[in-house]
Amino acid sequence: MTLTDYKNIPITVKGLQSVYPDIKSIHSKISSLEDSHRIIRLKRGLYICSQNDTGEPVSNEILANHIYGPSYVSRETALRYYGLIPEAVYITRSMTTKHTRVFENKLGLFEYTECDKDYFHIGISQVVENEENCFLIATKEKALCDTICFTKGLELRFQKDVINYLENDIRFDMDEFFKMDITVFEECLKVCKKKNTINNIIKILSK
Repeated sequence: MTLTDYKNIPITVKGLQSVYPDIKSIHSKISSLEDSHRIIRLKRGLYICSQNDTGEPVSNEILANHIYGPSYVSRETALRYYGLIPEAVYITRSMTTKHTRVFENKLGLFEYTECDKDYFHIGISQVVENEENCFLIATKEKALCDTICFTKGLELRFQKDVINYLENDIRFDMDEFFKMDITVFEECLKVCKKKNTINNIIKILSK
């Protein structure tokens, strides 16, 4: 197996050792590959082949799943992925059952927010890009729940506050909002911290 066979799939030190079995010092080889821009360090012990070598586009959603897990892409990153908000998002945000962490590398900033296991497993979808690549991402509904529940200081006490937040603060696609699956919000309501706000969303969608 060659280095470029990994395409845009993250590769560990063990994986690199399998590519270069005759190299005595794999860490020296890794340094050389980094210096020549053939691989990019995602975090300690995890790398990805340069797009210049593979010709394959790099998916930050796939990288996010690999850098820290278990995790799924969510919040503004997922809302933008679905085209629900117009603003560009420069941080790849994810939810995790592990401690909150931030990783920065040459491909961007990857932020992970801790949540309870009971809440984590609600509303996760798998996106299959091709036979080799897939990633976990929040459904549209869960991404909105995550955005609201884990934005510090955000408390939407009344239904009008919810509408104002969606329309004016994040410029949400309201046509898509009214098509959302209410059952995901109902599941989140059972275990989330901002019950009043999520309940307001349910009331709006129930009208």
